[in-house]
Amino acid sequence: MSTDATTLYKLMVLYMLDKVNFPLSNSQIADFMLDRQYTNYFTLQEVLSSLASDGFVQILTYRSSTQYKLTKEGIDTISFFYNKISQAIRDDIDKYLKDNKYDLKCEVGTTSDYYKSTNGDFIVHCQVKEGNTNLIELNVAVPLESQADAMCARWRDASQDIYDFVMNKLM
Repeated sequence: MSTDATTLYKLMVLYMLDKVNFPLSNSQIADFMLDRQYTNYFTLQEVLSSLASDGFVQILTYRSSTQYKLTKEGIDTISFFYNKISQAIRDDIDKYLKDNKYDLKCEVGTTSDYYKSTNGDFIVHCQVKEGNTNLIELNVAVPLESQADAMCARWRDASQDIYDFVMNKLM
């Protein structure tokens, strides 16, 4: 793979992350890059790994999802080199982000994970974020790992109803 191509892929990822005010998941970046056949999966994973190890992106891990967020170095880099990405590619990225912004934001803003507490229970940590603001954050202790896993799996679909319920009860 040529160095020029690798550099372009890195700049494309940085540009995507710079255009949104929330992290993007590995699968969201891959959907764009692979669907449009800019690169293949393995090259993209190398690019993402390199961006992280070079300090241009921060990796956030939730359960089985990896998300990427720009660092200050990444912001500085893309602001200086964005013109190395052709206007056609920038337009393609902009259109993808505009067409999918709500779905992208919902997917990465709704997270859940669990961990084992010191007393042996499992703590399920559920969260809905908008930008850097937590709209709702919920921690629930359950005795079984299977319960924790089930709650995490259902959080994305149930989070809106739970948020509405809490708001109605408290108002």
